[in-house]
Amino acid sequence: MYLYSLSLQRATGIVCATYGNFIGGKTQEIVVARGKVLDILRPDDNGKLQTLLSVEVFGAIRSLVQFRLTGSQKDYIVVGSDSGRIVILEYNREKNTLEKVHQETFGKSGCRRIVPGQYLAVDPKGRAVMIGACEKQKLVYVLNRDNAARLTISSPLEAHKSHTIVYSITGVDCGFDNPIFAAIELDYSEADQDSTGQAAAEAQKHLTFYELDLGLNHVVRKWTEPIDNGANLLVTVPGGGDGPSGVLVCAENFVIYKNQNRPDVRAVIPRRTDLPAERGVLIVSAATHKQKNMFFFLLQTEYGDIFKVTLDYDSNDQVTELKIRYFDTIPVTSAMCVLKSGFLFAASEFGNHALYQFQGIGHESDVESSSSTLMETEEGFQPVFFQPRKLKNLVQIDEIESLMPIMDMKVANLFEEETPQLFALCGKGPQSSLRILRPGLAVTEMAVSQLPGVPSAVWTVKRSVNDEFDAYIVVSFVNATLVLSIGETVEEVSDSGFLDTTPSLAVSLLGEDSLMQVHPNGIRHIRADGRINEWKTPGKKTIVRVGCNRMQVVIALSGGELIYFEMDMTGQLMEIEKREMSGDVACLDIAPVPEGRQRSRFLAVGSYDSTIRILSLDPDDCMQILSMQAVSSPPESLLLLEVQASTGGEDGADHPASVFLSAGLQNGVLLRTEVDMVTGSLSDTRTRFLGLRAPKLFSALVRGRRAMLCLSSRPWLGYIHQGHFLLTPLSYETLEYAASFSSDQCAEGVVAVAGDALRVFTIERLGETFNQTVMPLRYTPRKFILHPKNKTLVILESDMGSLTTEERDANKKEAIEAAGGAENGKMYVDDQENGEGEEKEDPLPDAQYGYPKSVSSKWVSCIRVLDPKSAETTCLLELQDNEAALSVCTVTFHDKELGTVLAVGTSKDLKFWPRKESTGGFIHIYRFLNEGKTLELVHKTPVDGVPTALCPFQGRLLVGVGQVLRIYDLGKRKLLRKCENKNFPNTIIAIHTYGDRIYVGDLQESFHYVKYRRDENQLYTFADDSCPRWLTASLHIDFDTMAGADKFGNVYFMRLPQDVSEEIEDDPTGGKIKWEQGRLNGAPNKVEEIIQFHVGEVVTSLQKASLIPGGGECVLYGTVMGSVGALLPFASREDVDFFSHLEMHLRQENPPLCGRDHMAFRSAYFPVKDVIDGDLCEQYPTLSADLQRKIADELDRTPGEILKKLEDIRNRII
Repeated sequence: MYLYSLSLQRATGIVCATYGNFIGGKTQEIVVARGKVLDILRPDDNGKLQTLLSVEVFGAIRSLVQFRLTGSQKDYIVVGSDSGRIVILEYNREKNTLEKVHQETFGKSGCRRIVPGQYLAVDPKGRAVMIGACEKQKLVYVLNRDNAARLTISSPLEAHKSHTIVYSITGVDCGFDNPIFAAIELDYSEADQDSTGQAAAEAQKHLTFYELDLGLNHVVRKWTEPIDNGANLLVTVPGGGDGPSGVLVCAENFVIYKNQNRPDVRAVIPRRTDLPAERGVLIVSAATHKQKNMFFFLLQTEYGDIFKVTLDYDSNDQVTELKIRYFDTIPVTSAMCVLKSGFLFAASEFGNHALYQFQGIGHESDVESSSSTLMETEEGFQPVFFQPRKLKNLVQIDEIESLMPIMDMKVANLFEEETPQLFALCGKGPQSSLRILRPGLAVTEMAVSQLPGVPSAVWTVKRSVNDEFDAYIVVSFVNATLVLSIGETVEEVSDSGFLDTTPSLAVSLLGEDSLMQVHPNGIRHIRADGRINEWKTPGKKTIVRVGCNRMQVVIALSGGELIYFEMDMTGQLMEIEKREMSGDVACLDIAPVPEGRQRSRFLAVGSYDSTIRILSLDPDDCMQILSMQAVSSPPESLLLLEVQASTGGEDGADHPASVFLSAGLQNGVLLRTEVDMVTGSLSDTRTRFLGLRAPKLFSALVRGRRAMLCLSSRPWLGYIHQGHFLLTPLSYETLEYAASFSSDQCAEGVVAVAGDALRVFTIERLGETFNQTVMPLRYTPRKFILHPKNKTLVILESDMGSLTTEERDANKKEAIEAAGGAENGKMYVDDQENGEGEEKEDPLPDAQYGYPKSVSSKWVSCIRVLDPKSAETTCLLELQDNEAALSVCTVTFHDKELGTVLAVGTSKDLKFWPRKESTGGFIHIYRFLNEGKTLELVHKTPVDGVPTALCPFQGRLLVGVGQVLRIYDLGKRKLLRKCENKNFPNTIIAIHTYGDRIYVGDLQESFHYVKYRRDENQLYTFADDSCPRWLTASLHIDFDTMAGADKFGNVYFMRLPQDVSEEIEDDPTGGKIKWEQGRLNGAPNKVEEIIQFHVGEVVTSLQKASLIPGGGECVLYGTVMGSVGALLPFASREDVDFFSHLEMHLRQENPPLCGRDHMAFRSAYFPVKDVIDGDLCEQYPTLSADLQRKIADELDRTPGEILKKLEDIRNRII
């Protein structure tokens, strides 16, 4: 078995982010690292974040920092990854790519304790960069430029110190003096020697300054001083004339300003009034904003509160006061970026990322803590309290959806749509949600209006070529035409010159400023001055099909006669040529007029004899057939689309201008072929099945480029995105006819008709594979199941160290009442004055404010029954007595009186440290009432551990409790034990069954194959795995095969050898004799690993599904970083050979960006086996044309054939 691995949705979580002018120019871009993907984002004019570039780097990105050489216009990006190399990247605007400027190797690959890459710091003047490891090693590279102004990098200078743990490093701003780097360090050499543990308790953190002497070219430890043991983050303070220099040390409960030979300035971080006393406050992310004459810092705590920190200093750069003022509260971030344009980009730790705009930069009325008011008492420093409030200084203007982390995922078609939906549990705490993912682009509906009848077609036209917006929407009915004028509103008009007593076949702009309407009996040409010219059809013939562009019109009369018109210099429509075709014409299209030409050369004609012909419109060989192609079914619709020549630009691929002919056939297939610009011959045909209806094709504008709308049983959009041609469904209902639409309210939209309604919609972010429907949840979701009969979802949610909803609501009410008199509560009073409607709004929404914390051993948990169709929760049971729900399944017991019941495994007082232990567990049995909408408790059975896995088995319930596998049956008062096996190594976390085989997944020891002998009532293991694996997800593939994923980011398949499997089935004892003898504490047989692949992110769920009608069945996986991927088995040996050779050439010719070897990355823990990396193969279209040809020649193919292969295999998955 060979698999093709492909990411369907790239990781959505963000690990680290930085910002700068990478393009060169005035704008600022944000560079974010999403695990193994680098993205460049830029806010557009409307404040929406657009992705300029997204690159897969095949390595773990651990740190990012930007720097600029003095006097240059452009920033570079330094990346610290697991490759053991420092990489400096530059953005190339022409090609829209990131290019490696330097790559210096300094150590082994992999995320190791002493190999640098975890921390990066840069001198604020861009003269040096320090890259550090968690322990021991720190290297400094000097950056400079040569005579040709190219960036140069020195060999590394060491700043190592053994037995030292590093917590944070940063560059100190000291103007143009020698560069200095600051680090928080902890020396553990004494703690290592001292076995009593006293030295470890007394170990002290230090702040150390390292100076790079540019004259002597080496690094010295300049200054070191003990600091608080809670210190975790350093922030550079501007210096060199802009400020006092030095660093801010963020520690638990304090922010301290420190600099050489200067006194410390310390202020306490304000804390929430409802925070338990045992909990400290840590700063998790920081951002600096610097202008000519002022600067401030934004620091965010682990609870989501942002504080504005300012420093007062005198003329000698002596800091006199440090002030911390409450600013606003947003969800906890992993990185914040303050852009010059007044935006704050917040990369959330979990849940959606956001872009905020500054409304203000702090209010006098907010709580402030200062170094000058610091009070010391016997217990320590006196805390300052505050109460969070609504956003005052920030306003959210855009949001990027993030699935991080996917806790569990299932695929099912609960909505009876064409394609199944993915149901994913995402997020954590108050940002938790259930997301329904559908393959396709999200669509925003702008307007829907009912029409007087059922329309057959719709067009939009401008009054003149230079108009920015459309003037009319023209709708055709069976016997009439309706003309709507577009202004502030859309109204019907009758003075447009269009004939409204007849249906229309086409409406378009002709020449500079005249309009044309084609109806069955003729052509109506409306001049700009109101004159109307009519051309009538000869005899009894009627016009059946029409194709036109700005200068040319071709009509097909009944009987198959084609007549060609062209516009002359005076703006008259002249008949040029006729031609008889052999039968009726099914469809026509003319290519748009190329830039700087008078006419387009090609006419495409589809006939009912299942052929498509290309005819010439040149005066020399007018209406002559240039080429012909036979197709599998009569064509219904044709579209000639010119792809503009581009050298890079936004889509990043070099290709000359070319014309593509797309044809929608009656059997629902879309055909795409390239038309040779010189000879008109057709080549490189690709087909794709779109739906049960024949696709109708229309040209539309998306992001200023021509794109193709295909309306089949659902709408599809074909467009070019970052060098790839993508054909993606739109998540919208079936449409009949469409036209591109532009008005001042909606610059790039589509107007379409469906049924008796006219709809206007726009297409949201391009390049996305899935769009999402989000349903918020109460606590962190853990697991869920689909109830197939009732089509409902049962979700388990639980959180540690939180309060229940009732306690939270009571506390919130108290806080608001208490704040009513205080100055911090003014906003609530304001709200009530503003209007009646606002009182109902929650003043502190949990999603923004986070949950109040409680003692860490307290659990809150609930069981939710959700109806996905109506998005409503039909039943919600909160668990009492500190129980947490951990496992769930539905089971039908032998005595059918209860029908299908729900089994939920819970644990009481669960603790994870020192070891996973609890005071007991329970298995709750619930029955479904009201057609599965509500639950009623039947009974709960105490068990002697944590029930981590449940599974139905032959009318009974299999339960994994710690190391024990048990079979329970249903009793009147509780569940009854029937059989057990205690020989599992650690903790059972997954159980699957098939026939009388049971597949048990262990927390640390991979899978065990177990057989149940009914006659002896015994469970015994007959096979297990020889590799220890920390399982995070499992999936049953077939009788002998299991798929699993481990916590190091690997996916693997294992199979019981065929002969062993048969022997077990044929053996009358079922291998029991061998089991009793045992083999080295293990099972007598071992399974073989047949598939091995390192994904690079922890996989949390595996599902088997087919995402498209008629597509191949594949294994889908969801990861902690919020990505979704697929593994598709190859159907033929020749495909395996082709793709493995393509992968091999790409590994050599296009090594990954961050210096990690591709083969080594995919084999990070176990050698990669029988999996071809589709993400690498899909980088082929982004290579330069020469490189594409070189690889294609070595494979004995053309680049077109390789692209077709890539497209075909992608279309089999999604």
